[in-house]
Amino acid sequence: MTKIDRYILVLFLRTALICFCSIAGIFVVFHAFSHMEDLLRQGQQQGSLVTVFIRCYGPYMLLLFDMTGAIITLMAFLFTVGWLRRTGELTAILSAGISHGRIFQPTIYASLTIILVQLANRELLLPNYRDSLSFKAKKVFADGEEPISLQKDYMNQVSLDGVGLDVKNNLINGPSFRLDGDYPGFGEILVADTAQWLEADTRHEAGYLLNDVEFPVAIDALGSVALEDRVILMTPKDFPWLQKGQCFFATTVHPELLRANKEAKSRASLTDLISRMRNPAIFNPPSLEVMLHERMVRVPLDFGLILLGLPIVINRHGRALFFMVGAAMFTVLGFFVVKTIGTTLGSNGIWLSPSMAAWLPLIVVAPIAYVRYRESHLV
Repeated sequence: MTKIDRYILVLFLRTALICFCSIAGIFVVFHAFSHMEDLLRQGQQQGSLVTVFIRCYGPYMLLLFDMTGAIITLMAFLFTVGWLRRTGELTAILSAGISHGRIFQPTIYASLTIILVQLANRELLLPNYRDSLSFKAKKVFADGEEPISLQKDYMNQVSLDGVGLDVKNNLINGPSFRLDGDYPGFGEILVADTAQWLEADTRHEAGYLLNDVEFPVAIDALGSVALEDRVILMTPKDFPWLQKGQCFFATTVHPELLRANKEAKSRASLTDLISRMRNPAIFNPPSLEVMLHERMVRVPLDFGLILLGLPIVINRHGRALFFMVGAAMFTVLGFFVVKTIGTTLGSNGIWLSPSMAAWLPLIVVAPIAYVRYRESHLV
C-alpha cells in the first residue's frame, strides 16, 4: 500500500466515522429530549445518569450501525471523492495515468470491511441486546415482561399461551396450555403458576417445568403420558425428581418462539432463524423464510449498493458534490424499492417463492454492480 493509498483510506474512514457520529448524535439528542423525565428518574435511582445513557443508547448505536452502515459508507465515499476533487489532489493523481479504479481500490476494500463488521455486529452482538432494544427508556434497568404470542406445538398437539413472558429468565407467568391431543386424565387444559424452560438433560428432554399446577387438580395422582415412545407429560407419580404440584411438558417450542415482539424476532441471529425454520413443531410463515434468505444475501447486496454508486463518484465530468449526493439518494431509493418489492411478493407466497423473492434483488443488482466495478478501472 502506497502513501497515497493510506492517505485516501484514512480520509475515507475518518469521513465515515464523522457521518455515523453525526447521525448517532441527532438520534440521541431527539430521543433523549423526548424521554428526558424517564432518563432523569432512572439516573436518580441508579446514581449515575451516564450509566443510564450507556445502558439505554449503547445497544441503539449497534442497531443504528446495522441499519445505516452501507448508506453511510456510500456517503463517505462521495464526500471523500468530492474533497479530493475540491483540493485538486484527484486531478494530480489522474495526470500520472492512474485510473479511478486503482485510486479508490483501498476505499472499495475498506467498504467491504465495514460491511463485514456490520455482519459480525448483526450476528454476534445485536442478538444479545434484543431485550434492551425492546424496552422503553423508563424500563432500562427493569426486568421486562412481554405479552405472549399463542404458539401451537403441532407435534404434541398442544397450544402454548400464558399471562406474560419473562424473556430474561425464560419463564412463563400464568401458563395456560390447551391440550388438543389425547392426554387421558389431564382434560383439555393445563394451568399452573409458572412454567420454567429447562434444557434437555439425562432426566428429561427440553421443555417446561410447570410449578404449582392448578388444573388438573390431582396432578400428583395422574400418570405420565407418552406419545410414540416419547414421554410428553411427566408427573411426580412416575418421576421422583418432580416435586409435589409440579409437571413437566416436553416440547421443542422455546420461549423465544413465544415472543409477540416482531422487532425482537427480526434481530435474531441467522443461526436462530435457521433453527426455527427446522423446528417441525411450529408453523413458520413465508415472511420468516423471506427474512432468513434476506440475511443470507445482505452482505453481497450491501456491497452491491456501494458498487452501484461508483459511476456517480468515478467519472471525468467533475460533477458537483451536491449533484453526486442527489444521484446517490436516488440510487439508494431505487435499491430499496427493488428490495421492498421482492419482500412483498415473497411474504404472501403467491407471486414468488420466499427464497426467490429474497434473492431477486441480488439477481438484479449483482450484474449491474459488477459491470460498474469493471468500468471504474477504465475511467
